[in-house]
Amino acid sequence: MDAEFWHSRWAEDRIGFHLTDVNPLLIKYWSQVNAQRDDRVLVPMCGKSEDLVWLAARHNDVVGIELSDIAVKAFFAENLYTPLVTGIGCEHVYSFDEITIYQGDYFTVPVAPVDVVYDRAALVAMPQSMRERYVERLLQLIKPGGRILLVTLDYPQPQMDGPPFSVPRTEIETLFSGCKITHLERDEADATHPRRQRGVERFAEEVWLIEVQ
Repeated sequence: MDAEFWHSRWAEDRIGFHLTDVNPLLIKYWSQVNAQRDDRVLVPMCGKSEDLVWLAARHNDVVGIELSDIAVKAFFAENLYTPLVTGIGCEHVYSFDEITIYQGDYFTVPVAPVDVVYDRAALVAMPQSMRERYVERLLQLIKPGGRILLVTLDYPQPQMDGPPFSVPRTEIETLFSGCKITHLERDEADATHPRRQRGVERFAEEVWLIEVQ
């Protein structure tokens, strides 16, 4: 799960995690975070997600963090945006209207604190050994009283290699201890789901509201 792993995935176009449309769970549950137009919204490990465009239509300051320069450039090119690019070395900042993407390492890019986080593909991209560090950094980036809309997966980990990884309820409760945790949805896949057809006995997508105290 080092940087080269993700650079290779994008370079080889092995991006099955990418959704070509806005995530229906974002549309369904975004109101639960009670985000105002002037709230600063963070999307960690955003890739070239169309969710950024959806959020930018509703908020004045949408911030993404993405390691791959291929993904960042593809996002702006595919949406016909011409960003202002600043930065040095391997880290750059791409800005266009309401959207700013920090291209670099999630753990080190200098992002100012935000009000709200939307995490669909970041926590589940982390192996268990990295999740505590990921959440520590995430909580550092959120202002007091901030909210997180979190999408996770739950399946028997030995039956499928990640990423995306399974992050069960018990681990969510441990990682975000000290926060208010509300379970919004559990969507169990039926037998026609591709993961089930590959032998995974159960596969569920879950949605959480995390409120930072």
